[in-house]
Amino acid sequence: MKLDGRKIAILIAPRGTEEPEFAKPKAAVEEAGGAVTVISLGTEDAQTVNNDLDPGATFKVDRAIGNVSAAEFDALIIPGGAVGADKLRGSKAVVAFVRDFFTAGKPVAAICHAPWALIEADEVEGRTLTSFPTLQTDIRNAGGAWVDQEVVVDQGLITSRDPDDLPAFCAKLVKEFCEGAQADRA
Repeated sequence: MKLDGRKIAILIAPRGTEEPEFAKPKAAVEEAGGAVTVISLGTEDAQTVNNDLDPGATFKVDRAIGNVSAAEFDALIIPGGAVGADKLRGSKAVVAFVRDFFTAGKPVAAICHAPWALIEADEVEGRTLTSFPTLQTDIRNAGGAWVDQEVVVDQGLITSRDPDDLPAFCAKLVKEFCEGAQADRA
């Protein structure tokens, strides 16, 4: 499966995004031929974490959220990490950016605590998804159906629970992003 230069946005918080949930999907998209743009609240380098508490690697940010539009991209990845996901959902610009992907019918992949941004964007109601287990009440309260599965796909939304699910999550998001690319060409 090849993404043939498709433009994929990936969000990262300035601090607190879970490193493997950022780095592995990014690498999977790049290996499939996608062009990844790293987007954050500002343009300073972003410090990730491991297991929410331990410092992780630092990553270069390509663009600030205030200077991007969903129209520039073919799909979106939202990594988790409790602190990072909370920072992202607290940004009105991030919430609008996420919502714009759904409005345009573009695929979105979210793992672990990332569905908080989906809830803030009012994009959970009527959907079935998974997440880190502590979000299940939030998802149900937002009108979604929460299930305990490795990866779930619902109307172009790909979700997974935690870093243990990354192999399945990465494979499924590449597949869904490729299918989105094929649908665009039809």
